[in-house]
Amino acid sequence: MQSAVRKIENPVPAADRDWWRGAVIYQIYPRSFQDSNGDGIGDLKGIISRLAHIADLGADAVWISPFFKSPMKDFGYDISDYLDIDPMFGTLADFDAMISEAHRLGLKVMIDGVISHTSDLHPWFRESRASRDNAKADWYVWADAKPDGSPPNNWLSIFGGSAWQWDTRRMQYYLHNFLSEQPDLNFHNRDVQDALLDVTRFWLDRGVDGFRLDTINFYFHSAGLEDNPALPPEERNDQTAPAVNPYNFQDHIYDKSRPENLEFLARFRAVLNEYPAAAAVGEVGDSQRGLEVVASYTAGGDKVQMCYAFDFLAPEKISAAKVRTVLEDFGRAASDGWSCWAFSNHDVVRHASRWGMGEADRTAYLKVVSALLMSLRGSVCIYQGEELGLTEANLAFEDLQDPYGIRFWPEFKGRDGCRTPMVWNKDSANGGFSKAKPWLPVPADHLAKAVDTQVGDAASLLEHYRRFLAFRRSHPALAKGDISFLDTQGDTVAFSRREGNEETVCVFNLGSAPATVDLGGKSLQPLAGHGLDGKTDAGAVRLGGYGAWFGRFA
Repeated sequence: MQSAVRKIENPVPAADRDWWRGAVIYQIYPRSFQDSNGDGIGDLKGIISRLAHIADLGADAVWISPFFKSPMKDFGYDISDYLDIDPMFGTLADFDAMISEAHRLGLKVMIDGVISHTSDLHPWFRESRASRDNAKADWYVWADAKPDGSPPNNWLSIFGGSAWQWDTRRMQYYLHNFLSEQPDLNFHNRDVQDALLDVTRFWLDRGVDGFRLDTINFYFHSAGLEDNPALPPEERNDQTAPAVNPYNFQDHIYDKSRPENLEFLARFRAVLNEYPAAAAVGEVGDSQRGLEVVASYTAGGDKVQMCYAFDFLAPEKISAAKVRTVLEDFGRAASDGWSCWAFSNHDVVRHASRWGMGEADRTAYLKVVSALLMSLRGSVCIYQGEELGLTEANLAFEDLQDPYGIRFWPEFKGRDGCRTPMVWNKDSANGGFSKAKPWLPVPADHLAKAVDTQVGDAASLLEHYRRFLAFRRSHPALAKGDISFLDTQGDTVAFSRREGNEETVCVFNLGSAPATVDLGGKSLQPLAGHGLDGKTDAGAVRLGGYGAWFGRFA
């Protein structure tokens, strides 16, 4: 008798909950990525039209800076409606189409979760400020003046001046860690937490794969409102705020990085866990305890999956010694935690200028530091235009849009210089970004670095990124493996990445002069495909200026 043939349907592949571990995340600043409707401002339809560029680059995900309804005092980081799109960027239908196209191309989508503060035009704040006894009276951080009328304590805003703004309706001060138009939510109120978790579910239900959590360590303040102590001058640095900002004069132990945040982050993670593969990366701005905070927020598997601090986003130039110190310090602080590393983003001077300005061959230098970034233990964020080698734009004061730069000009020029439009076509108006006058000017020297000038040129920085990301994908140890540093001299750094039975040895020369790195006389087997120039000789690696080598111990 002929046996029955059982039909087996193709199962839906199980979602990879660990997709974020070692992922390469491409940051889109939507105002400056691609304008589709000719108003000089980028939008969601523009993003859709350019997603193939990111997929071709080899990224795993995109992180999209805010596109929510906003009065745009801080360009979308002042949200007046968490559940809708600002008309300048499009509609919810456009957002859904963008999600669909990204997923079709194999890209995860992360969006900015800006939940530490809202716009002062948000309905929650309008109600909260109306009286001291309404239903949302305690949704923001309110405090009485001191007897002399001065603010409740000495806390400072990152954007300058006191962190307290007087409100004539309630006859009280409210807290704002950033602009006065960005009042801080009161996370000590459980109803606030619940409302923000509902916002999180709204976007996860629309198909997003995760969040970049803005200012994650600012959620809680000390309920006692104690004065921050002064920070000795020798302990100050400019990792979080520019050196000219007196914000750096305080030790911020009461206004941020509070232990109460851990419980909320566990609640946030529980919401992520309701979905097949949702993940979050937190931005930690703390100049004294950044790595400690990253460690505590990512350890244990019950809070956020990963965070980033400002160790490689600060003005201090990257060096072999700093790379080893930062990675080893993080490893000791959070052996089971995970970081996300970046060299540039929408808030800092582009590293092509910050570090590469004085290098003998800037393109070669950018190639080696990008290979280093993409070889470190952790996930990676690439900021739009970084793959082209875009430099910081030198803007005139009259072109500035950023209130931070306008406040501290000229010693600090703000964030506009890293936010100028993406350049796609050398010979098109405004680099192919828009047919209209862009919201920020396109620097003339950026046009020579446009995408169409670099595609297909094996020597270009863009093709280097594509090549190296393909190489990285073919060696899983570079994405997910453990890291062990090897002793080197000078401005060279070497380490091994190990995942299961695979070990990849990585050696970098961050200097312009040739260098030799002795790896103990061991027999070495090179790996091909990365496009960098290192060679082996009797257990040593010989590198040209800005060179790198990848291989194995044979």
